[in-house]
Amino acid sequence: MEEEVISMEIVNPQAASIDVGSRSHWVAVGQREEDVREFGVFNQQLYEISDWLQERKVKTIAMESTGTYWQNLYAVLISKGFHVILCNGKFTKNIKGKKTDVKDCQWIQKLHSLGLLSSSFLPDGQTEQLRTYCRHRSNLLHSAASTSKKMQKYLRLLNLRLDVVVNDVCGLTGLSIIRAICHGESNPEKLASFRHGNCRKSEAEIAMALQSNGRTDYLFALQQELDTYDHLQKIIVECDVMIEKKLNEIIGQDDNKQQHQIAPKSYKKINKNTLKGIDLNLKSYQMFEGIDLLAFS
Repeated sequence: MEEEVISMEIVNPQAASIDVGSRSHWVAVGQREEDVREFGVFNQQLYEISDWLQERKVKTIAMESTGTYWQNLYAVLISKGFHVILCNGKFTKNIKGKKTDVKDCQWIQKLHSLGLLSSSFLPDGQTEQLRTYCRHRSNLLHSAASTSKKMQKYLRLLNLRLDVVVNDVCGLTGLSIIRAICHGESNPEKLASFRHGNCRKSEAEIAMALQSNGRTDYLFALQQELDTYDHLQKIIVECDVMIEKKLNEIIGQDDNKQQHQIAPKSYKKINKNTLKGIDLNLKSYQMFEGIDLLAFS
């Protein structure tokens, strides 16, 4: 019985692929052994990849979006006029056979030649920069939350159960009391006097939770975590300034965005993690040209 063969049309005849790595990039322009080359990751070597692909008359390239390793190579290839398809790795997995860098890049090249790969979404340059600032700010908030948990830990070890009498140890009441503790105050009644007016617990209830065992090692660690928390809050504010600057730049370059205006919203409770000094309601309304994303918030 004759073996059936299914042929597929070549959609991209001058196609190459790149298996992106942390220490080297494997480039394939075909399925033969001599069609595959390994290159380094330094800037000069990225241009060597571009030169080799131009020598092989390549017009379009497919590469995986591996971590952040693809970004500099992608920028070089785009600047040299190549059409680059950035693919999600789950669509390029070669399931059968032993997995090697050579086989991986040849498999991607085959898929791209047959037109079986689609490009991931890539924002424009301005949006990408804004996204970088926002993601960095999110990471800083996670770090601040981790520091807050460590402060709670050392407070518990000091037998200062501030977490029982306040909802947030990094709120107005909590931080005022922690700063006083780090400055050497140990009298429970004096510490309780830093209670903010919005706190639900009375000064007497707070004082009962603030009878310390006086361990100096835990006090030292608490001070260190407070310093870290304060530093993170400082650089979060700096990040907010850059986000506002980038938003104003994007909106300022688009007359259609600028014309949209909306009345300020009143909020019963302000989230302490919200961007400071920015009317986020207005900025989002302008960015999305009249769509109120906060209408139901």
